[in-house]
Amino acid sequence: MMTRCQWAGTDPLYIAYHDLEWGVPIHDDRTLFEFLVLEGAQAGLSWFTILKKRPAYRAAFAGFDPAAVAAYDEARVAELLADSGIVRNRAKIAAAISNARAVLRIQQEFGSFDAYIWQFVGGRPLQNAWRSLSEIPVETAASQAMSKELKRRGCSFVGPTICYAFMQAVGMVNDHTVDCFRHGEIGCGVEA
Repeated sequence: MMTRCQWAGTDPLYIAYHDLEWGVPIHDDRTLFEFLVLEGAQAGLSWFTILKKRPAYRAAFAGFDPAAVAAYDEARVAELLADSGIVRNRAKIAAAISNARAVLRIQQEFGSFDAYIWQFVGGRPLQNAWRSLSEIPVETAASQAMSKELKRRGCSFVGPTICYAFMQAVGMVNDHTVDCFRHGEIGCGVEA
């Protein structure tokens, strides 16, 4: 039997997310934008709730195409507020739209959102060696810097804790515990 991070639990959806996605380095702008939106949507909720709603989010937010989401108007916001498949929170929906606009500006300036966002870890995943879930921080100096910069560029729902969860999800840090079979499989980079 494979040992997984304790948080993966026993639900097949959570296990699949842990085994196939969490911590795998992502360099695709659309997927990075997806996780920026989803991590912001999670604020105050469980990640499991967001995972269950992920297909509806993909439909509601144009497959996470930042250009399409940036063009959303009040009529589209009203439709989203009526969509029971997503978290119907006006501030979180507004954040997704303003964050899409910020991502477009970042892409113009840096060539890609990927090039911009990965600079916070020097372009390579940070390799951690946590022995237990309790050792894993909720934020770091890198997530604090990312949060500050994203806010400066007009993003919201990007506090340091949300940014750290984003960094974990997109593989900027490897926070699988050392006993987890995924730790070594995706491990690369330098120690944090």
